[in-house]
Amino acid sequence: MTTLYASATGSGTACSMTAPCSLGQAQSSVRSLDGNMSGDIVVQLAGGTYRLSAPLVFNNSDSGSGGHNVIWQAAPGATPVISGGQQVTGWTLHDSGNNIYAASVPVGTDSRQLYIDGSEAPRAAIPLNRGDVTITYNGMTINNSALNYLSGLPEQNRIEVESQNSFTDHFAPVQSISGSTITMQQPSWNNNNWGYDTLAKPFAGGQMFLENSYSFLQSGQWYLDPQAGQLYYKAPSGWNPSSHDVELPQLTSLVQVSGNSVDNPAHNIAFQGIAFEHATWLTPGSNIGYADQQSGTFFSKAYQQPSDFLTSCQSGCTLFEATRESLGEAPAAVQVSAAGSISFTGDTFSHLGEVGLGIGQDSNAVASGVGLGASSITADHNVFTDDAGAAIVVGGTQTNAHHPSDVAMTDQNITLTDNLVNGVAEDYKDMAGILSTYVTHAVIDHNEVENLP
Repeated sequence: MTTLYASATGSGTACSMTAPCSLGQAQSSVRSLDGNMSGDIVVQLAGGTYRLSAPLVFNNSDSGSGGHNVIWQAAPGATPVISGGQQVTGWTLHDSGNNIYAASVPVGTDSRQLYIDGSEAPRAAIPLNRGDVTITYNGMTINNSALNYLSGLPEQNRIEVESQNSFTDHFAPVQSISGSTITMQQPSWNNNNWGYDTLAKPFAGGQMFLENSYSFLQSGQWYLDPQAGQLYYKAPSGWNPSSHDVELPQLTSLVQVSGNSVDNPAHNIAFQGIAFEHATWLTPGSNIGYADQQSGTFFSKAYQQPSDFLTSCQSGCTLFEATRESLGEAPAAVQVSAAGSISFTGDTFSHLGEVGLGIGQDSNAVASGVGLGASSITADHNVFTDDAGAAIVVGGTQTNAHHPSDVAMTDQNITLTDNLVNGVAEDYKDMAGILSTYVTHAVIDHNEVENLP
């Protein structure tokens, strides 16, 4: 067995116990050694936070060989944290009357999540009564004069409407507001308003919110202005964010394990005792929005719709049913596809703005573009908590997921055992704790799932 050593402050190329290297150098060293392995290669990670500027990508070059594994593991007693976030410091009091603090972040930084002292803080939001607006094909008409101030707000195209329905959770971004007319971005608006349990006509529930504007800030909420590079937080009375750990996710994935193709998969890689934290997912705030269809599947493009879909397609219709083979899947912070003999043991997936662990999802849900093809993947004794989406999603929903054109696309022999899922689907409330779709031989056993919406 060969052991390499890395630390969050590591440097150089020795990767030794006395001179640990960085994560990137450890990966380069593994690649120079794993072509003809005679035993396992272990990369031992010291405790600390490893802040990524880009996702860690594991492909064929990172795989074990000769029946041996490459094992990325925590040092004894240590908790290495793989983070896609920035710790926010330098807070100043921006508005003393409302106790709003501000901090600078790099211009262009965007995120849908903020974590304070290890818990997600809510975005700026206010409730919207359904009677206050009338749904139209282009957006909404304001009926309540108390909302007329919306037309004077800046950055209107960052405002979103959310509707928490019976089994769906919809997010649709605003395009502009003029007088009493709210024009919504397309195709998000059309997609959110046809099918089943729609934004316009929920089967039950249907609590609506206006979100993501500085003017909506309530105590304990935050707002990010990417153009100005400013993060705002309305602190509770007597509370100063400078005395707390504030983490702003920046990356949309942390780890990507994928071969060059399903016929040439990545393989024999293990992750043990590692904490994966701080990622976000930006699609729901784009013109695509989150036109949720259940459990993390959503409309990811424009579709042909009936011209009168607000009346004719509120409990399904022929054109709606024709879309099912082309729905998108919410992505994961840790992605595994076109891969075999990959394991996660004793890891923690927390403070993630999307799905925690995605195994063999469709190609549209993985950054590598090579979807499905997950074989002999194990997740055992892991913890998933404080995540915006599902803990684990296995499999895809498109045609190749259930009728693969290449047998190597088949997701098979997936084992999920003794995992703790506690407090996930916090933002995307339609998602399940654990979802498995089209899989040949899945063992999902002795997992504890609690505190879901």
